[in-house]
Amino acid sequence: MKKISFACALLVCGLSVFSQNRSFDTLFPQLDPAKRGQVFSPEGLVISAKTKTLQLSPSSEAGIDIAGSVLRRNPSYLAESLLVIQTGRPVGFLQIYNALSNIQGLKGRLYHSVTRNDDIPLFEEATRIISERRTSPIPDPPKAFAVPVSETIYIRLKDINFGNSYYRGDITGTQKGLLYSLSNVKSLSYLFIPVIKEDKFVAQLYFEPLVEGVLVYSIAGADVSDFIASHIHIPSAIQKRLEVIIQWVVEGITASA
Repeated sequence: MKKISFACALLVCGLSVFSQNRSFDTLFPQLDPAKRGQVFSPEGLVISAKTKTLQLSPSSEAGIDIAGSVLRRNPSYLAESLLVIQTGRPVGFLQIYNALSNIQGLKGRLYHSVTRNDDIPLFEEATRIISERRTSPIPDPPKAFAVPVSETIYIRLKDINFGNSYYRGDITGTQKGLLYSLSNVKSLSYLFIPVIKEDKFVAQLYFEPLVEGVLVYSIAGADVSDFIASHIHIPSAIQKRLEVIIQWVVEGITASA
């Protein structure tokens, strides 16, 4: 059962007022103008590579730490993303939370396949499940009227490359934003070959209403062997999944704004 916090409900109301929100430049003051321009474009700024070094870290005074749980898994590949959704009107925690709750909205979302030279669905199916062991599908709940202090859900995605993939999603409220953590609870396989072992993929997505719109700051990491990486372009695989997930949330937030 979801535990609803009265204090959190107040935050839902209070953080939707633009005048009380922080500005993007306060959080990322060192970002060069070219990259800043990409952040405010519809696609946002995405960096993905075989690396252990982050390039889009916020100011130490921003109080945003989403890197720790990714780097603790010692990933061999990282993807980072920064985007500001310019909604034109105030957006609060509740709209963000409801967008994250619409798991079925991931089904059929397109990405551009270079090998096929076509736009194809990344996730052919998307549904909530009872738990990592009880994988029967369950429907998404109706739109919420308040944001829970925290919530854990389990998801099954039929991935075009990895087949049935199982994830745990954790939504947690922070002082200024909402944190969405996604990790694989079963190995991801390609042609029956394990590609990413259990809990070796994690994505952290942080959402915060800003003066300019809604910040979406994301880090995803995966630990993949060199043998697998020689057969699959891992930076692209991570990046396209992160981009599809982000655009799913962006559309949900925009539709409710």
